[in-house]
Amino acid sequence: MKKSIVQSFQNRLLAWYENNARDLPWRTTRDPYLIWVSEIMLQQTRVETVLPYYKRWIKIFPTLESLAEASEDQVLSLWEGLGYYSRARNLHLASKIILEKYGGILPGDSKSLKMLPGIGRYTAGAVASIAFDENTPIIDGNIRRLFTRFFNISTPLQTSETENHLWELAREYLLQGMAGEFNQALMELGALICLPKNPTCEKCPLDMDCLANQLNLQGSRPVRKVKAPLPHLQVTAAVFQEGNAVFLAKRPPDGLLGGLWEFPGGKQEKNESLPQTLRREIQEELHVPITVGEPIGVFNHAYTHYKVTLHAFFCKLNSHDFQLLFHTEFTWAPLDNLPKFPMGKLDRMISRTLLP
Repeated sequence: MKKSIVQSFQNRLLAWYENNARDLPWRTTRDPYLIWVSEIMLQQTRVETVLPYYKRWIKIFPTLESLAEASEDQVLSLWEGLGYYSRARNLHLASKIILEKYGGILPGDSKSLKMLPGIGRYTAGAVASIAFDENTPIIDGNIRRLFTRFFNISTPLQTSETENHLWELAREYLLQGMAGEFNQALMELGALICLPKNPTCEKCPLDMDCLANQLNLQGSRPVRKVKAPLPHLQVTAAVFQEGNAVFLAKRPPDGLLGGLWEFPGGKQEKNESLPQTLRREIQEELHVPITVGEPIGVFNHAYTHYKVTLHAFFCKLNSHDFQLLFHTEFTWAPLDNLPKFPMGKLDRMISRTLLP
């Protein structure tokens, strides 16, 4: 009985996928490198957002070798705006490792793939199953939502109990010999039909057997832990301009916005004025006194775990005898060249206000 239920699930899902799968560029290739790039870009990012980035990427870096030979600034510039920049840095680093260790050929099994930077359990399974036909399951956000509804899982996401249960189900229901197609079908059904809000259950090939649908619990599955409100930080940035050039500093490779260029500054502390924040932050980062001048603008952005309001000011370095205590490099960038320096969204907003 159980076997027939699983086969019915597989057959109906694949029949739906054959008729409804979107025409996406990474589905028209068997090149493991291009499939890997697409999977990294699609992590925590919508397909519609990824498409133009993917097309530009494969035009500039059509092969793994071309990526490995590129500079970090070239890679980050092409990634700018896509967010989660560690993905780009890890792609770049992994391409160098693959070139040196595997002769430029992406390893064809999930175990070896997981040894590379930026490739976890999901990405390894996706690349191995889609590019190399390995019989390995995957769980992503779309599949989590689909499974928690289909099986009416009432335990919250982000717990080991739920996560282990989901991976067990993925292994049990995986279609052997067609793992890549099956995994893509699961993700596609989650993306197009089993939506986070207002799922179109009447169009779902699995609706008759979906327990949440039968119990009218689609809106309360998956169960999530209650999130605390996002902190809202007040941040400052100093723009040092001399003639037609401005001072930029490169962030360390690890951590938030690693390897990107920025206007130095930092977070306001309790009972500080914004100019006091800037003077303290620049002292901590460059060990040099400054004069805070006119405001440039106020810029807002939301990250995954907090929101930021950034206050930018024209400032003057009172000495050029500074030290890089936080950043790895600095440069005086001509205003015309600012678009060539990879930056986070807030610093890019500042740079655009400076352009003639």
